[in-house]
Amino acid sequence: MKTTLFSYFVLVSLTLFKNVFSAGAGSFNGVSPGKSIKSTSNHNPTITHRYSADPGVMVYNGRVYVYATNDGDAATRYNSENTYAQINTINVMSSADLVNWMDHGSINATGGGGAAKWAKNSWAPAAAWKKINGKDKFFLYFADNASGIGVLTADSPTGPFRDPIGRALISRQTPNSNVEWLFDPAVFVDSDGTGYLYYGGGVPKGREANPNTIRVAKLGGDMTSISGTPANIDAPWVFEDSGINKIGNTYVYSYCTNWNGGPYGNARIAYMTSNNPMGKFTFQGTCFNNPGDFFQTTGNNHHTIIEFKNKYYIFYHAEWLNKQILGGQKGYRTTHVDELPVNGSKLGNAKGTLTGVSQLQNVDGSALNYAASFAWQSGISVKGQGAVTQVNYGRGAWTGVSNVNLGNAKSITLKASSSGGATVKICAGSENGTVLGYVDIPAGGSLQNVSGNLSGASGTKNLFFIASGNLTIESWQLGGSSGNTANTGNTANGGNASNTNTGNTNTNTDTRTSTSNVVDGWYYIKNTGSNKYLQTVGSTANSNVEISSFTGSAAQKWKVTKNSEGYITLLNGVGDFNLDVANGKNENGVNILIYIAYGGEAQQFALSAGSNNSFIITTRVSNGDKALDVYEHRTEDGANVCQWTTSGKPNQTWVFEKVDGGSSNNSNNSSNSNNSSSSNNSSNATCWSKALGYECCKSCSPVYFTDEDGEWGVVGNDWCGIPASCKTNSAASSCRGAQGYPCCKKSCAIYSTDGDGDWSIENNDWCLIDNSICK
Repeated sequence: MKTTLFSYFVLVSLTLFKNVFSAGAGSFNGVSPGKSIKSTSNHNPTITHRYSADPGVMVYNGRVYVYATNDGDAATRYNSENTYAQINTINVMSSADLVNWMDHGSINATGGGGAAKWAKNSWAPAAAWKKINGKDKFFLYFADNASGIGVLTADSPTGPFRDPIGRALISRQTPNSNVEWLFDPAVFVDSDGTGYLYYGGGVPKGREANPNTIRVAKLGGDMTSISGTPANIDAPWVFEDSGINKIGNTYVYSYCTNWNGGPYGNARIAYMTSNNPMGKFTFQGTCFNNPGDFFQTTGNNHHTIIEFKNKYYIFYHAEWLNKQILGGQKGYRTTHVDELPVNGSKLGNAKGTLTGVSQLQNVDGSALNYAASFAWQSGISVKGQGAVTQVNYGRGAWTGVSNVNLGNAKSITLKASSSGGATVKICAGSENGTVLGYVDIPAGGSLQNVSGNLSGASGTKNLFFIASGNLTIESWQLGGSSGNTANTGNTANGGNASNTNTGNTNTNTDTRTSTSNVVDGWYYIKNTGSNKYLQTVGSTANSNVEISSFTGSAAQKWKVTKNSEGYITLLNGVGDFNLDVANGKNENGVNILIYIAYGGEAQQFALSAGSNNSFIITTRVSNGDKALDVYEHRTEDGANVCQWTTSGKPNQTWVFEKVDGGSSNNSNNSSNSNNSSSSNNSSNATCWSKALGYECCKSCSPVYFTDEDGEWGVVGNDWCGIPASCKTNSAASSCRGAQGYPCCKKSCAIYSTDGDGDWSIENNDWCLIDNSICK
């Protein structure tokens, strides 16, 4: 019965897959891609579907995070001027290349539905992070109109954010803070861990040349309190918009000049320097004109200066997009970024452009990529808030990703849904460019993995996703360029189509070779003491990491990414999870696992050269004093990996083998005579299907069939028994999921909250937290 059913299942699947291209083309009869206001030759504004003003910028773990005043949705045709009184949310976007920007949604910051319920508005945010008690903590400061400054905190750059003090951090009652405008914060954490907050603005009558309305406060160690009395910064001709940087040993305070015809120009960015973060600051000059000088859209000026990957950039807002959409200026502003010339501590004059900055790195198409990260768009909107969001497309709507390494991809997998069914056209070059293929999204309300064939994909090109009708995409991944199948969530074979169970016979030649030059890319990591490979045993956050014989599965693939400080992160092939030192502890014996890829210090490692092309992988949380260690020098499959004092012995040395060196053609039996007691994710105690003549599933894969024996998945070309340990105890749980998403099986970490409850992430997808588990 199962053999007949499986054959039918495979036949139907293959038929659907082969017909994707021909069926998909017909879906676009009469469908034309929408018009984009931002040309594909331009990189400014950063995003064009939201108005995002007053950019506050933070660099963290090789990414740039922009927090912006939410001026509104660009799809809404506003008839009235922007008064800013309605603003109580903060937009968040991030990028590793400064051209493709991931939209993380809008934080509900203030008001009845926001984190800070005491406040009405959330203007001009500023963000910083700091390690406190061994964990990276994130702080988001905002202005409540012009009457005070609040602070929100989170455990990740994208939230969820909460109000730690339940009131304003800076108010009229704060000593020496009774200035005209109590707003526009800028925050800075010095090398000794001390934080400083800069704020204020306004021009008292008759004091245009020296308003004396800027203050700097030293923050407490918790970043949510004030230490001592704030000091004055006597910035000449100041209006608003504080900024702070440290270049070498020089502190650079920057601000927007006022509109009173002073010698430094109206509403330009000026700067001062000091050898002390509290001042006294000395005026030096200006570094950026009013945006009106570049875009013929004169208006207020708000900026942040950052250093990123050895260059300086200035983020600012302009009304160029507002003018293109509405035909004139109505006060709806959008973030731009351009390079800023810097020589020592002297700032040159940056120029505002539509061309923008050069892309700093290409996009790896074979990795998991989120649909909400793109450079250009037409007609889309973004749903959700947090690390993972989804893009909603209508008929003819599209997104474009800049400079994607296509390799020689033969397929693409989307995590997508469409209530009535729709098709996605994949093009190279532009939204009207070369058609590479189509993906049909079946009718239904839930996100699912859907694959389509590609033809002609090669090299590095802009990649575009065009919709024939209403649909939602969360992620995409190219497959087939090196024998790998894309893995955008739960897949029955762990993301490796070439790794099949063939008894105890290895039918292919293993061409894996080690490298002495570890650069960004995908690797297998082999321990020299055991000749076993680093792998995760699950596909959810907090899954354990161990060593095992080579299988070539997604669980044994690790993507190396070097950050701006020279550390690396190791992303696992099962999804958006990094190698992680449990709880960020600097102790011997602390477990190594995978956790949601946020890139904090617990997920950062350094490589020290060993012998024969091997490396010691030291942990940042220990400042290099401890390394990845196979516990007690054990060599059997399933031996645990932990953190231990660096010794350089074989149980701590590792060889990096490139995934594209031929490993995808290696077939292994997951339960050969040397490893009959364990597999990637289950043991004989839970592998009930062997007695029936079927292999165990290597992970908690999707359920394709259920009978009196148990739940069945698919691995290779045959059924596999899903371990009993994967089952959710539904009898003990009242959780039923919501919005097309399931209940969490294990996760209790809250990443978002709405009317349906608290949300977490498992298998690289949203899940509703089960309160019967997370009490």
